[in-house]
Amino acid sequence: MSARPGSAPWLLRHELRLFWYTTLSSPKPNAPRGFHWKLVAIFLVLWLLLHLGAYVVLKRVAPGAGPVPQELVVAASAILVATFLFMLSSALKSSVQVLFDRGDMDLLLSSPLPSRSIFTVRLAGIVLGVSAIYLFFLTPLAHAGALLGQWRWLAAYPVLLGTAALAASAAMLLTLGLVRWLGARRTRVVAQVLGAVAGALLFVLSQLPNMLGMDRADQDRSFGRILASGGGIDAESPLWLPGRAALGDPLAVALVAVLALLAFGVTVVLTHRSFTRGLQLAASSGRTARRPAGALRFRFGSSLFGVVVRKEWRLILRDPQLISQVLLNLLYLLPICFLVFKDDGARPVAVGAGLTMLSGSLCSALAWIVLQAEDAPDLLQSAPASASTVRNAKLFAAIAPVLALVGFPVLWLAWNRPVAGGLAAFTICGISLGAALIVMWAGKPGSRDKFNSRGQRNGMAIILELSHLLGWGGLAFLLPLAAGMAQVRAGMMVGIAAAATVALAMPGLAYLLRHRAR
Repeated sequence: MSARPGSAPWLLRHELRLFWYTTLSSPKPNAPRGFHWKLVAIFLVLWLLLHLGAYVVLKRVAPGAGPVPQELVVAASAILVATFLFMLSSALKSSVQVLFDRGDMDLLLSSPLPSRSIFTVRLAGIVLGVSAIYLFFLTPLAHAGALLGQWRWLAAYPVLLGTAALAASAAMLLTLGLVRWLGARRTRVVAQVLGAVAGALLFVLSQLPNMLGMDRADQDRSFGRILASGGGIDAESPLWLPGRAALGDPLAVALVAVLALLAFGVTVVLTHRSFTRGLQLAASSGRTARRPAGALRFRFGSSLFGVVVRKEWRLILRDPQLISQVLLNLLYLLPICFLVFKDDGARPVAVGAGLTMLSGSLCSALAWIVLQAEDAPDLLQSAPASASTVRNAKLFAAIAPVLALVGFPVLWLAWNRPVAGGLAAFTICGISLGAALIVMWAGKPGSRDKFNSRGQRNGMAIILELSHLLGWGGLAFLLPLAAGMAQVRAGMMVGIAAAATVALAMPGLAYLLRHRAR
């Protein structure tokens, strides 16, 4: 039976069709509309293989009887909390997209549809979109368990959907609260930053033992004690409810489902009017600012090089959303900084390689923004200015911030370990310059709002950048090792020569293929 037009199920069916169309359509811009059936076939084959693997694994595992060991409960709870953080990160991005990036809200709000139905469907769409990837990889366990009579694995459905509902409700409440507190323009930036930080926080927490100076044996012993004792928390504590639900405890599964439905319903009832108000604010957030008072002042007196550099940096600073996407990589710099600033446990090899690869990634991102996302390329080409000066200024504008960001850790490393610091400075400078040149010669122009998808439809540039990154990363790893050897072995020399060849050849290859890349 078809859903009544204008009802919530009717809108939800539209959202699901749009989601599947967006996910499974062809990535080529000029491809005909419709599903990309080769991609659908690949997903189906992969899903069948996951079912086969889950069946083989569960068939070898005894169903088990009696209470579930506390170690498994603690581990499952930790995994589910990590999953919730990842879902929260995705849900924040989806909430921002619903408020700011969808182009159909004006039509929906001007229709006779109730705002509560619109909000319910959009929130349900976020839940399904957030949980889709987890359902794809984990529901084969549920299906294989049902075939083998291990019914507790069917808890994957309510637990994953419940976790996604909690994450989506929290994300939407946070986004609407930020709209009311900060306004629509700032909320778009802050919500995306929070979503990115929520996902990267797990990486930083995973490196906490290394930051505290614990070796591998201490980490294993501490991890074993936490699993065995649950961190001193009673085994019947409600804090372990997620873990018991993930392992198929019927009461825990029911509680998680009820809690998720309650959070979803409360979010819909209490905030659907705030949702409408947030959409109205978002629609008005693109208005231009008032012209500053006073006469225009033109200041000439700086060189062309300085003018171009300041122009590029000013444009980047005017786009906080772009800054948040680029500087997210700085979160991954924190564990490296802890290793650098520890006098007794620092590993100069790992530190140098980490700083080098981080610099290459940051420089590649900034170079694409400065060189390929130029808003007025025709104006620059027709201007009575030296093209080489403009190009060199853009390269400097992309490389200088990266060197400034990693400069302090490198100087600290050089002060304590001069050889390691000098080699790290060499590889960082080399990878920064090479990454910028590859983007300049092999990158494809695009707008700044396409920053996250800049690598699509340009596979050659991706291969060149990745090979260049691995080449300089290998040099940063092998050179300190060779410097600490009394006699360098032949295998080490071959590895250094191979890494140097890859690192230096990629920019040259990008130059030779520069016309084909366009």
